[in-house]
Amino acid sequence: MKMSNRISAFQCSPIRRLSPYARDAQNRGIKVFYLNIGQPDINTPPQVLEAVRNYDQTIIAYGNSEGREDLRKALPDYYAKYGLDVRSDELLITTGGSEALQFAFMTLCDPYDEIIIPEPYYTNVSSFAHSAMVNLVPVTSKIEDGFSLPDISEFEKRITRKTGAILVCSPNNPTGYVYTREELLQLLNLAKKYDIFLIVDEVYREFCYDGEEFTSVLAFPEFADRVVCIDSFSKRYSMCGSRIGALVSKNPEVLANVLKLAQARLCPPEIEQVAARAALDTDDLYLKEVKAEYEKRRDFIVAGLQKIEGVVCSVPKGAFYLVAELPVDNAEDFAIFMLKDFSLDGKTVMVAPCEDFYETEGLGRKQVRIAYVLNTEDLAESLKCIEAGLKAYREKVLGELL
Repeated sequence: MKMSNRISAFQCSPIRRLSPYARDAQNRGIKVFYLNIGQPDINTPPQVLEAVRNYDQTIIAYGNSEGREDLRKALPDYYAKYGLDVRSDELLITTGGSEALQFAFMTLCDPYDEIIIPEPYYTNVSSFAHSAMVNLVPVTSKIEDGFSLPDISEFEKRITRKTGAILVCSPNNPTGYVYTREELLQLLNLAKKYDIFLIVDEVYREFCYDGEEFTSVLAFPEFADRVVCIDSFSKRYSMCGSRIGALVSKNPEVLANVLKLAQARLCPPEIEQVAARAALDTDDLYLKEVKAEYEKRRDFIVAGLQKIEGVVCSVPKGAFYLVAELPVDNAEDFAIFMLKDFSLDGKTVMVAPCEDFYETEGLGRKQVRIAYVLNTEDLAESLKCIEAGLKAYREKVLGELL
């Protein structure tokens, strides 16, 4: 039977679509190090789990479409720690940052409108765009430039009457780049010039390294009417499965129309919002220690990758991802080989091929995204597997060509 054209245009996530190979490897007794997905191995704050255990309502009832009032009233204090003036009526709670992005696309764009985005980008954005029938227009950032923001003229030349917004992620998934105040200001001035919106995904704002200062798009009050900020609890507090995020905007018209979508899906998950409210009481020391741990892991894996012959990677400035270019012609084929045909002392790794993190056809075929969310001992084993796996794969490929 024929499926819809909409769903036919969707891609299977390169982050998850190789999971059957990983399960098969595990069933064969092989230990798989999961570097494909941003699932931290760091414990969720204990009071978050305690709040779930102590949930004492006899009915899990529908809540407010805009989110629990106690959570929305607590979030301004969190933003104030970054010098940001956000009121509780300037945000809505969403089912993860993913829903916030979908709401933004559907609110700001008509079908077949366009959103300009630097590539590589978080691959699931493609699915969100297809859901909203929005076309992504890429501007390519390059590994040799550390995936910094491309020249602003490259964005401007792509603006048409169909352009609804520019979307960036900072700190960036998948590259780890952190946009500077000057780069954000360039984008904001462009948005104002052409009367479009700037959407910024800031879910990794805590994780900036090397003394980098994080600059929020909410720190520019003169552009407030054209800004939408995407937020999430998932990575900040190591509670990815809770699926609680937020959409923040000082534009009341944006919020009023986003609320229509929020009402259509009724409400965000109730118990997870209780957990999110408890997360906001986490001691600041927790996040400082988590940041220091990720920075240590970043240093460790970058140093290890740079020692492997033929591997190229930039040094990410934030988040907990990096893009590495491998000495192979097809990174997805290599990733499958690692799960299907390779193991080192009963171990292997799973990585995310990067081709579908690009909109431009043919880019990213030699690249993988690596999430350095495992401890350094596991990362050390992973690096050994990658080095040995590359050698075995190249011998296999060259052997087949002879």
